[in-house]
Amino acid sequence: MPQETAALKFVILLGFVSLCADATYEGARSITGAYLEVLGANGTLVGLIAGFGELIGYGFRLVIGYLSDQTRKYWGITTLGYFLNTAVVPFLALAGRWEVAAGLMIAERTGKAVRTPPRDALLSHGVSQMGRGFGFGLHEAMDQTGAVIGPLAVAAVIYWWGSYQNGFVILVVPAILGLLMLLVLQKLYPNPQDFEVETVADAEKGLPQIFWIYLGAVALVAAGYADFPLIAYHFQKQQIASGLTIPLFYALAMGVDAVAALIFGKLFDRIGISILMLAVVLSCLFAPLAFSGSTNLALAGMILWGVGMGAQESILKATIAGLVSKDKRASAYGIFSAGYGLAWFLGSTLMGVLYDWSITVLVVFSVFSQFMAIPFLLWVKWQADTKNNL
Repeated sequence: MPQETAALKFVILLGFVSLCADATYEGARSITGAYLEVLGANGTLVGLIAGFGELIGYGFRLVIGYLSDQTRKYWGITTLGYFLNTAVVPFLALAGRWEVAAGLMIAERTGKAVRTPPRDALLSHGVSQMGRGFGFGLHEAMDQTGAVIGPLAVAAVIYWWGSYQNGFVILVVPAILGLLMLLVLQKLYPNPQDFEVETVADAEKGLPQIFWIYLGAVALVAAGYADFPLIAYHFQKQQIASGLTIPLFYALAMGVDAVAALIFGKLFDRIGISILMLAVVLSCLFAPLAFSGSTNLALAGMILWGVGMGAQESILKATIAGLVSKDKRASAYGIFSAGYGLAWFLGSTLMGVLYDWSITVLVVFSVFSQFMAIPFLLWVKWQADTKNNL
């Protein structure tokens, strides 16, 4: 089998694993904000729980990325992470208090932290055969297909059986399918590193300066990007959407995410990081719409939220693969995710507090923080063009 064909098959099968995992945990996340409200949590708590979950989910990747590069046990660590990421989700059905639900949500984020750096490092080798932007975009599109299926399944269960608890139980099905495919995949492709011929000079012992500037730019975007549980809390509190329709809003955003990942990934391969700046400009507009009091405007806001997520998930990872040598890549993804998660935690916590005080101030903060990333991205583009990295 030619290298290009084998690499494409590898990316697609790994995408199927992510599809199943996303159907599981994104299906749950589509209702956790509203579920916490039903269990008695307020806006500040929802923002804190969502933000702390992201802090753990991204921050722990710092350790995992380094451990993955040091041990080279990429498949083993990835498998452990996927198991924890999906196995805890059905137990949310048994949570009778918001504290228990919060603990399970954080455990799920921990599993994602464990599996993501080694998974992204493995994926970066496969996508080198087809264009990094398109390869990561294809994976993200499949990933987000699961993120559409999960919330739709949850919405259907809630419609027929009428409780959030039943919505969590159905998610055991994609969890099992994804774990079975993952076990098969690592038998078929024990050494995905063989797909990639090194193209990034690794004369530097540490990570290049441009990586750190890029991390700072993306941290500003993350700080201003509201997590969906807080948006769902707003929808429930303002009666913009019901417990049945909130998952449909989320499914729409995930569908947009999938399409945007493919489009922006392909454009990244053609014109480079400039396309990320366009995505930031578009995503800046989600907050004024999503946190309005209008259902139609909220719908438009979720579309732009999905555009931003799709562009970030494809372009951000593709950019790192072009900046960092492959022997340091899991560490780079771990450090990058830790910085991203810390910014998301601080931003989400602040926006939760701001929500209880002034939605207008929340919106201003979200727009301003994201827009401030553009000058830094311009600098990264200039440096990358000079060194021909991207």
